[in-house]
Amino acid sequence: MKKHFLPAVAIFILFFLNSCATMSDVLSSKDDGTAQVYPVNIDKAWDIATTVLRWEGAESIEHHKDKGYMLTQTSQNLVSAGALIGVWVDKADDSHSKVTVVTKRKMATNIATGLTESTFHSKFAQGVDIVKSGKSLPIEAPSYD
Repeated sequence: MKKHFLPAVAIFILFFLNSCATMSDVLSSKDDGTAQVYPVNIDKAWDIATTVLRWEGAESIEHHKDKGYMLTQTSQNLVSAGALIGVWVDKADDSHSKVTVVTKRKMATNIATGLTESTFHSKFAQGVDIVKSGKSLPIEAPSYD
């Protein structure tokens, strides 16, 4: 390799290493996440959030219910290196919960991520509708109607 290419390679490697998100980034970004209030109690919101993450292909989910949040990630696919995801479930009142989600691309240079905050909330609202209709949440994600 020619000597004049070495600085460019070194800069690329530093950029690459610095552009990786971590779970600490997710945790510190709660205030920047997208929040919605839903007409379900905190326990039901927790169940729906876990189900939505499974519908969207999340790997193992770290539950920190005593602290009000869960963490997970999605795997690499054809368009993305995957995403890191944090979901916070807070009590709004006895029958409503505030759900906040943060998604971070594992690689900041990726154009897309498998699960976006708006997709999460859309699926969560679907889950609320299912629960409110008296049905159980399905294992597989329902299709959009």
